[in-house]
Amino acid sequence: MSTEAAILERPNSDRQSSLGLDRFSYDNEIVKMFAVATMVWGVVGMLVGLLAALQLVFPTMNFNTEFTTFGRIRPLHTNAVIFAFVGNGIFTGVYYSLQRLCKARMYNDMLSRINFWGWQLIILSAVITLPLGFTTSKEYAELEWPIDIAITLIWVVFGWNMFATIIKRRTRHLYVAIWFYIGTFVTVAVLHVVNSFELPISFMKSYSFYAGVQDALVQWWYGHNAVAFFLTTPYLGLMYYFVPKAANRPVYSYKLSIIHFWALIFLYIWAGPHHLLYNALPDWAQSLGVVFSIMLLAPSWGGMLNGLLTLRGAWDRVREDAVLKFMVVAITAYGMATFEGPMLSLKNVNAISHFTDWTVAHVHIGGLGWNGMLTFGMLYWLFPKLYRTEIYSKKLANTHFWLATLGILFYALPLYWAGFTQSLMWKEFTQEGLLAYPNFLETVTQLKPMYALRAGGGAIYIIGALIMGYNLYKTAKKGSFLKNEEAEAAPLSDTYVKHKGEHWHRWIERRPVQLLVGSLIVIMIGGAVEMVPTFLIDSNIPTIESVKPYTSLELHGRDIYIKEGCNNCHSQMVRPFRSETERYGEYAKAGEFVYDHPFLWGSKRTGPDLLRLGGKYPDSWHYHHMLDPESMSPGSIMPSYPWLFEKDIEVETTEAKINVMRRLGVPYPEGYENQAVSDMYIQADEITANLAKSGIEVKNDREIIALIAYMQRLGTDINPEGKEAKPYHIQPDKK
Repeated sequence: MSTEAAILERPNSDRQSSLGLDRFSYDNEIVKMFAVATMVWGVVGMLVGLLAALQLVFPTMNFNTEFTTFGRIRPLHTNAVIFAFVGNGIFTGVYYSLQRLCKARMYNDMLSRINFWGWQLIILSAVITLPLGFTTSKEYAELEWPIDIAITLIWVVFGWNMFATIIKRRTRHLYVAIWFYIGTFVTVAVLHVVNSFELPISFMKSYSFYAGVQDALVQWWYGHNAVAFFLTTPYLGLMYYFVPKAANRPVYSYKLSIIHFWALIFLYIWAGPHHLLYNALPDWAQSLGVVFSIMLLAPSWGGMLNGLLTLRGAWDRVREDAVLKFMVVAITAYGMATFEGPMLSLKNVNAISHFTDWTVAHVHIGGLGWNGMLTFGMLYWLFPKLYRTEIYSKKLANTHFWLATLGILFYALPLYWAGFTQSLMWKEFTQEGLLAYPNFLETVTQLKPMYALRAGGGAIYIIGALIMGYNLYKTAKKGSFLKNEEAEAAPLSDTYVKHKGEHWHRWIERRPVQLLVGSLIVIMIGGAVEMVPTFLIDSNIPTIESVKPYTSLELHGRDIYIKEGCNNCHSQMVRPFRSETERYGEYAKAGEFVYDHPFLWGSKRTGPDLLRLGGKYPDSWHYHHMLDPESMSPGSIMPSYPWLFEKDIEVETTEAKINVMRRLGVPYPEGYENQAVSDMYIQADEITANLAKSGIEVKNDREIIALIAYMQRLGTDINPEGKEAKPYHIQPDKK
């Protein structure tokens, strides 16, 4: 083999041509790996979501096992769709576009593979741990602390590989897509690290560093911005690359893209509190969330218009080209979702929508429409490029488009109807001033047909995704994969001469480090302004003297409540509305939650609120309700929990739980951990004695006993009609 031929065989090497151009190759293998993972995990995540949707119509589809109940698979669905489907979609698009925008191969092939396999192992760990009940309960951040560490490490690997590639680029200026990639990397890193502060109790159990109101604020600062900076900004970067490529048109407006980027990342970070309106959050924080949510409409629609107007002169092709069809619907769904989001943040609208299925419909317009459709369009565009052939079947691609579009409509419209139905029934009073529907179950019964239609829409959407998988598989079989795509470009000169009339923003476009630092500063401002006062000014979280820490048995019961995912269906937040105080009791106070690590306010009411549940029913009612929900509530769609009557309480973790809670500021007396177990059995014996009076014989070390203890404690600290709280049955050992 000649020397020149030997050099050509080395895909990573930079070679100098006779014309002074560098010859190199793009790594298409990593793009293919992520693309295949996107398709596989997408179908898996959607199927899990379909199962969860069907469980709300047919409760028997919980299968009476602890690993497949709605409370456990619902977070599995959200994690699979967000981090597996969309996450792999992000990596697919970034690894393809970044190399071409920088005119350079990825910095290191090994880092690319570590990124891929590390991410798949993280997803696999979620698939294993969430059905097993290992969860922090914090929405979109349910994975426990060892997996959080793994996510951090793999995200650093991705950022290192991305940024090193940008540094060695052969183009001076950074295209707008790269701005969004950099903003995504730095913001997701900050969000994940700050929200994941927790103290471990055991290998797969931890308590959040924050409590109550503080925890809620940090979580929804993370939760809202996980949507913003994982589901939105990276996909906007992909939009700015793939839409012009597919349409063969330049981006409509360079200046609009500048405004879009900086305004979006600055404003988005403030909007998290709009998830907590009328909750126990300080009013000033709620107001900030509302104001900045409304302001978000401008940059969001600026980005949407920039995307749609990029298609000027190419609209005739939209009729025939499935790729453009998917992208048009994706951008339109982005515009709809980003109009609806600010609207839902208005307090008068939020009073109607919050805790209802309206929010679920809104989220899925973004997920199915924006993320799903743009991903499908990107994959249909990529595979013919990677395999150097035409798409196997344009007819199947168009069929997929119409199935996906109809699936979104059949999914979302019934849920909008369900949301209005729920809210109106919850709030309706009779002429006598009484609740028209005092039994919460009446609303659930009315929603079953809408839940069935939603499941049908999801099934249609999944059928379309399966058709895509088949079409792309046949495309790959038909073509020939180009693993290393040869390219050449002029090397980047060491000096830069500013052009006359150059736009001021060009300064930062050629300085990736400054762009990263600038993005970090911009996103830190809003988070600091909202969170620092909540942590430093006591008046934001006034204490209530009667609120005491949980007993050791109640603490175990609370952890069982978290393990079973009960907060996926039940809230613990009574808002200051007459309809809620009449139905549930006294509205929630910030001081009630000071010992809650983590908070459990919930974001959806498939079942009634539980904040004032303590003392409302006898112990025997809870026992039968968990064993057979319909025996206590005919028509209930809640699954049964027979394993709680067989499993022992994890007594061996009691001391560690008390110690960690004390380190977090919960005022357990010194030495209490030494007799917390005996305290636990004293309270457990009281419950078993109560059950025995109703003819129920059960051992005092069963999980159901701990769960009943927790249920009976809820709301009793400030509810004089509830059972008296007994934080300590005996004094701590003085020896």
